[in-house]
Amino acid sequence: MLAPFVTDSVTGSANGESGTVTVYGTTPEYYDIQGLQLAMGRWLKASDLDNHTYVCVINETAAEEMIGYTDCVGQAITLNQTKYTVVGVLAEEEDNLTSVFTSGSMVAYLPYTSLVRLSTTASPEITSFYVSAPENGTVEQAEATMNRILMERFDRDEDAFEVSSQDALENAMSSVTSMLTVMLGGIAGISLVVGGIGIMNIMLVTVTERTREIGIRKAIGASRGTILIQFLMEAVVLCMMGCCLGIFLSWAILQVVNTVVASLDMVFHLNLPVVLIAVGFCFVIGLVFGLYPANKAAKMKPIDALHYGG
Repeated sequence: MLAPFVTDSVTGSANGESGTVTVYGTTPEYYDIQGLQLAMGRWLKASDLDNHTYVCVINETAAEEMIGYTDCVGQAITLNQTKYTVVGVLAEEEDNLTSVFTSGSMVAYLPYTSLVRLSTTASPEITSFYVSAPENGTVEQAEATMNRILMERFDRDEDAFEVSSQDALENAMSSVTSMLTVMLGGIAGISLVVGGIGIMNIMLVTVTERTREIGIRKAIGASRGTILIQFLMEAVVLCMMGCCLGIFLSWAILQVVNTVVASLDMVFHLNLPVVLIAVGFCFVIGLVFGLYPANKAAKMKPIDALHYGG
């Protein structure tokens, strides 16, 4: 299955509202290749292509921005001073790769032959097209077939064309996301170590300042384990207080970001598993970096602690 494809940006208006609309000129096959879904109406037909019909399929953002509501099949919009009848409205799909790039922008799909007549920059010659693999085939097989056909068409000139697949694009995006995750994880790890060292230093100062208290507690019967647990828990509590403050600040920042990007239909929120992992890490950091000061306090001899003059 093959679908020619050309794109341009034009001025669109309807009901007194106007803005820049990204228009895509294509054929009926594009709908199945991209796996699009209609909220209402129909997709482009072969007769629309053959007759250069002035019809279009728009996304929900374009319907709401220009017309004011999404149930707008049969309404007219103006693209570069040419009236087009809306025959369908696309449903917004967050898991669709095309929707990821068009989210928040006004988009209209026209018959390829109509866009060539509408646009002053779009070439009537096909320079880009989408291809889908057969039902029992794979993307790799389809890509290899297209490479072979185009090599024959362009006399073995590899620089005359470029073939890419959505799988390759998704893999590239996944690689970038993984790299960012590792980088952010490394920065977070360094921050945790630095914070842990800070906790340890604070606890060492606390142990020094409370030396006489430790001596009195040991003199009246406190065991080494009791002193160890006391200072260890103090380190953990101190670390968890920082954790709670960090979670609250993260939540507050996300609320501000959601307010800023509200017009883009994007929502950011705290992920509960991630929050629980952060709490767990902070607990471990408190235990690890609080162990040395707590052990130092637990090993003090009562007589030396009571005679401490600091």
